[in-house]
Amino acid sequence: MGITERKHQGKRNSRQAIIKAARKVFSQKGFNRATVEEITSQAKLSPGTLYLHFKNKEELYTFLSIAVLKRFSSKIKDIVGCAIPVEEKTERYFDLFMDVYDHDPNILINLFHLQSGEALHHLSDEVMQQLKKYSALAYGSVVSTIKEGIEAGVYINECPMALADIVWGSYAGVVLWVNSKHLLNDQKDFVKSTLKIAFRIILQGMKRK
Repeated sequence: MGITERKHQGKRNSRQAIIKAARKVFSQKGFNRATVEEITSQAKLSPGTLYLHFKNKEELYTFLSIAVLKRFSSKIKDIVGCAIPVEEKTERYFDLFMDVYDHDPNILINLFHLQSGEALHHLSDEVMQQLKKYSALAYGSVVSTIKEGIEAGVYINECPMALADIVWGSYAGVVLWVNSKHLLNDQKDFVKSTLKIAFRIILQGMKRK
């Protein structure tokens, strides 16, 4: 391995160490309480090394959020391509929403905060474009399935984007609201059970009577 290749390998290794440490620190503390110093200490690197790879804490966090969106959009595309009834597709979406929450609740919670907060103004163009791309893929898949259901006469004849907004808004709203209650009373996490009720009501409401 030559000098240049060793440098590239070293840079890749430090980047992966930062990502691994950031995932752990963000999951434990959330976005606001986590610090660059804690992340780099966990990675056994200097704070300056982090800034060689990421513009700021917001961009590093967004990178992890994009990984969640990539995972979601990949799985949701598989559902879109299945030759199954549209109601079953929608139910599988809801199962996927639950799986994404299970995968890393804190990353998902902070993703919702990120998408509606000031942090978006502190991202590089490249990262912002990735965030838009994978958000659009996931959201677009839900819209297309709802549209399929309307055309098949299964779902009510309302704007597919409006119905998709209700699905997404309910998902984000329940996760954020019930999680905030959990912070005040940590005896039990009611997010998943509340999501199940919300999705059941939404599906019933979308069906053509």
